[in-house]
Amino acid sequence: MKKIIYHLTAILSGILLLTTSCRDDMAKINSNPSQVTEANISYLFAQAVINFEPSGYLLWYYNAPMTFAWSQMGVPTGGFTSTYTQTTPTGDQGSQYIAVLKYARDIEYVRSTLDPTESAKYANLASCVDILSIYLGIFDSDMYGDRPYTEAARARYGGTLTPKYDKIEDLYDLWITQLDEAINTLTTATDQIFPQNQDVVYKGDVAKWAKLANSLKLRIAARLISQDKPKALSIASEVANASCGVLDGSDDDFLFNKANAITKDDGDKVYHWNQGFLGSTASSKHVIDFMLKNKDPRVRFFYRKNSWNSKIVQGFFDQGKDIPKYILDNINYTEADGKKTFISWKGMGEPWVRYYGLPVVMDAALDAQNYGDYFDYGNRSKLKIGDVEKTYLPYSGFQQEMIIGRYDFTLPTLPGGPVIQDVDDNPWYGMYMSTAEVNLYLAEFKLLGASLPKTAAEYFNKALRASVEEYDRLARLNKIPYYGKTYDYDPNEKVIDLQPGEIEEMMSNPDYQLTGDVASDLEKVYIQQLLHFTLFPDDQFVTVRRSGCPKENSSLIEWVDFAPKVPKTAVPRRFEVAAPSPTDLMYQILIDAYKSQGFTPGSNQDGTLLNSERVWQDINAPQYGEGPKM
Repeated sequence: MKKIIYHLTAILSGILLLTTSCRDDMAKINSNPSQVTEANISYLFAQAVINFEPSGYLLWYYNAPMTFAWSQMGVPTGGFTSTYTQTTPTGDQGSQYIAVLKYARDIEYVRSTLDPTESAKYANLASCVDILSIYLGIFDSDMYGDRPYTEAARARYGGTLTPKYDKIEDLYDLWITQLDEAINTLTTATDQIFPQNQDVVYKGDVAKWAKLANSLKLRIAARLISQDKPKALSIASEVANASCGVLDGSDDDFLFNKANAITKDDGDKVYHWNQGFLGSTASSKHVIDFMLKNKDPRVRFFYRKNSWNSKIVQGFFDQGKDIPKYILDNINYTEADGKKTFISWKGMGEPWVRYYGLPVVMDAALDAQNYGDYFDYGNRSKLKIGDVEKTYLPYSGFQQEMIIGRYDFTLPTLPGGPVIQDVDDNPWYGMYMSTAEVNLYLAEFKLLGASLPKTAAEYFNKALRASVEEYDRLARLNKIPYYGKTYDYDPNEKVIDLQPGEIEEMMSNPDYQLTGDVASDLEKVYIQQLLHFTLFPDDQFVTVRRSGCPKENSSLIEWVDFAPKVPKTAVPRRFEVAAPSPTDLMYQILIDAYKSQGFTPGSNQDGTLLNSERVWQDINAPQYGEGPKM
């Protein structure tokens, strides 16, 4: 049998605390902890890391298409219609954090059975699992509000099966306290047991875990802006001035892959998953045009090249078929005796000319005269040679291989041409928090009045450079299409790798510079947060929600008001919560929790309700398109 080779030495059979069939082993642990529990606690930590997952398949399949459309940072492939605000089944039901929190409870229990001196040796491991639990707790509460946390995942050790719902404002306070405690432990604890080979994130480097804990406080501060701005700014100041530091450089970034594989068994832990996703969502023309205008290399890492390489263009020329105008506008060609010949790409050339987004226009798909080149691709983008017919997407979708390692890529070739594919399965690298994110928050908080040691421009510039470098690194590690190779089919094809001088050229553009005008600068910071979070649908949506960006009538990325057909007050700001069954043990607790938050439970709710009934951290935030509140 083929096996997965984990970076971790942890295996499920080593986690004796997690199943009721292991009572004899539990007895051994309780009777002779010095011989057994040392390994098991480190295994529990390792398994917590393995189960850490804020961006699983269901989120990308169900949730992301909704939030991309609601925020206008992505466009449905059928265009915007009056039904785009309707909710579909939500894959993330707000309980991702339980998958890690249960290991925090296991570690807490095992440590309680040990001699205090022995128990203290695992303080660092426990702190790291707390950090992971808090990260996911923030994530899950973003769209669902209050969560069971303080009493959750304790039933195994005498706790309740009906945990209370904690108020999100109380959880923010709790998590800040726990992060401070983790920082203190990680920077002062001695005589610790922390096997490096159990830590795929930082290889046992607790100084980096402390930086992550400190940086994570900024995510909470960002979510407090609309409810308690002074507190948010105070947290930001504490973070920036903390002696442990923040994530600062590629070695610090919360970026890793969980396992290497030679195949089979639990492949999702290695490759992320292998199902398709975002098949009905494409990039936004507003976003793509903005990035191309400013020569932002990240456009190549966030999105896929369209299917129209120069050989496909020539194939359409040879068959006398029209080419979408926006593509034709970027082509130098000659015409003789009614025959067109591709000469070269215009403007920015390859690879830039292969990126196009869909228009942010209501009912554009029904207007074939003006938008048929974008939306009638099922007819206009078909090419038949002999008995073979193919369709070539003229726009750019999201870059799937930045999200999963088992996505098969097929190079666009002419009908009847060679089949060129990349079907290699590559262990997936995920980025969860980084230097760029930290510095974008610090730039924001500085502009909002926080006492920080550097200028907003210094934080902003550092963030831009780091973001491009981080995504270039991820593209290389995840071996996405066209990175480092052109597949030797189209002689005009170019690789998408970051090239020398590109970051400097990008940052020389006025749209990527702060000028000292606070209102203008703040919008620029938020736009960069939105771009950086392109592959973080939840964080991107939270940023849209709390910032009011994209902004109406903006010269950067513009919000389009679809009123009166779909007013912005009819666009959801959270996911719906299901009506609980009366037989559910949690029935009354759920009813009370929803009532306390002002939520109406149920399915197929209209966007107006989901716009007005907001999670606590979204109350007082600007409406869509209104821009930042100062």
